[in-house]
Amino acid sequence: MFDVLFVLAGRAVTPAEALAAGAAAVAVLLLVILAAMWRLSRARAVAHAQDTVRALELERRLRELARIQAETAGRVQSMGETLAHRQGELARAVAERLDATSHRLGESMSSSARATHESLARLAERLAMVEQAERSLSDLSSQVLSLRQTLANKQARGAFGQARMEAIVADGLPKDSFAFQHTLASGRRPDCAIFLPGDPRPLLIDAKFPLEGVTAFREATTMEARKAAGQRLRSDLMKHVGDVAERYLVPGETQDIALIFVPSESVYGEIHEHFDAVVQDAFRRRVVLVSPSLLMLAVQMVQAIAKDARMREQADRIRAEVGALVADVARLRERVGDLGKHFALAGDDVAKVLVSADKIARRGTRLEQLEFEAPAPPAPALPVAANDERPAAE
Repeated sequence: MFDVLFVLAGRAVTPAEALAAGAAAVAVLLLVILAAMWRLSRARAVAHAQDTVRALELERRLRELARIQAETAGRVQSMGETLAHRQGELARAVAERLDATSHRLGESMSSSARATHESLARLAERLAMVEQAERSLSDLSSQVLSLRQTLANKQARGAFGQARMEAIVADGLPKDSFAFQHTLASGRRPDCAIFLPGDPRPLLIDAKFPLEGVTAFREATTMEARKAAGQRLRSDLMKHVGDVAERYLVPGETQDIALIFVPSESVYGEIHEHFDAVVQDAFRRRVVLVSPSLLMLAVQMVQAIAKDARMREQADRIRAEVGALVADVARLRERVGDLGKHFALAGDDVAKVLVSADKIARRGTRLEQLEFEAPAPPAPALPVAANDERPAAE
């Protein structure tokens, strides 16, 4: 027993010491197990007490729920009786209402059938009108698409403005008052030249308006883009005005003013609203921007001037014819006087002829003295001539 079993930390351990240490360890382990079992039993007792309290609380709540259920059953029974009574009354009222409603419904159904038939007839007519309008809209959309494609192309857009300007000028002026693509002495060919009466210098019109800057100015979404587009449009306008002033204002060969045709009223209004300085500068350079309505007004003014010139030419011809008529009447007066001398026996008839001749001579003299600044209406001449014949006949 005193043999060394092993050496621990420099100390020899005998079997007796090892058995004593093992017995001590077993005792400690038993104590720990007993403490754990005591704690477990205590926890079980506490849990059993809690379960007992919960069971009592649940039983109390069940008794309360049973009481509430009994009261609810009584209330439901009384409500069932009340509902049954009211349901009977409602059934009678519904039956009466249904009878009255069925009678009114029969009458209204017949009237509704007639109204529906009339409405369907009108609807058919309107559908026919809608179908016709749809065809018109499809045609219009195709035309608008074609116009949009035309305006998207620069050359086609220029041809469109040229065609619109030519249509306005050709509709308002005679053929000898204008010329398209007229050639100047410098070899330049403006889009249109309008010839004023009595003046060999033509009034020139340019129809190539730059619309790219206007489109960019309209479609700008931000202030920076709008400002840049405005500067571009202002530069394009000033360059175009300068080109027109340089090419189409030739002293002694053309008029002192040239026109730039803007093919859109909205574009013309937007330029005047946002770029008035450009318009004023162009006017100082004797270049005027005109819209379609203003070009029509200018064409009407040229037409009035041409008409007045033609009336003056006709007035000169009338003056010459009246002078010849007065000379013929004077000769007639002399010859009638000679005839009166030779035919004294027919004095009364000759006197009447002389009276008529004197009246014709006086009227011719008044016609010769008239100022033909404005055309005189020819209608009053007929009753006066008729009045002159009556005294001669007498």
